Amino acid sequence: MPVEAAPTTKDPTLDVERAFFAAGAQIVIGIDEVGRGAIAGPVAVGVHAVVAGTHSFPDGLRDSKLLSEKRRDAIAPLVHAWGAGAVGFASAEEIDTQGITTMLGHAARRALLQLRATGVPVERSVILLDGAHDWLSAVLRAPLDIRTRVGADRECASVAAASVRAKVSRDALMREADAAHPEYAWASNKGYGAKAHFAGIATNGLTELHRHTWIKLSAIGSGSLDG
Repeated sequence: MPVEAAPTTKDPTLDVERAFFAAGAQIVIGIDEVGRGAIAGPVAVGVHAVVAGTHSFPDGLRDSKLLSEKRRDAIAPLVHAWGAGAVGFASAEEIDTQGITTMLGHAARRALLQLRATGVPVERSVILLDGAHDWLSAVLRAPLDIRTRVGADRECASVAAASVRAKVSRDALMREADAAHPEYAWASNKGYGAKAHFAGIATNGLTELHRHTWIKLSAIGSGSLDG
């Protein structure tokens, strides 16, 4: 069920979550994805639960895209201390086989299963999903109360927290991958289509972490792709 978006701001609030609490919800779980447009590495989906009666959140919390890497790493422990959450992943191979939209849903479901394992009653929560499209319901075995909201990653503290969780976790994985494959400069580009990444592909080919169906090697080899 879509929720009408308010004018987008850089600083999130708990206004949307409080509206759900006022309507009877006890928990709101924010969800956001990271890595949808990368050409290497997994897609990550973060989830973060906010309980009724919550009145504050970590100072400086914002959508992960609006924070520097240093600031994200600094605020991540505060986000973890603020409430329960988790991150689910879907691999490049799964994305190649089943498509990005389907695997976004599976990554989110994996994160929600982790969250439920900690004792959070996911099935009785409002699920606040960033964006206009519900890519989660299709992979669920039982329906959840999912609300989509454009701009929720910037406006809603629960979704901003989920965004930070996903981004910090995925970036850590890509830094580890860079240690094994430094020729692709993943420590800096995190698997996105930067020039150094395309140059590494042109010279060394693809790895198991690349989304093979997304990459046209002939175009890279001819120099027609500019990352």
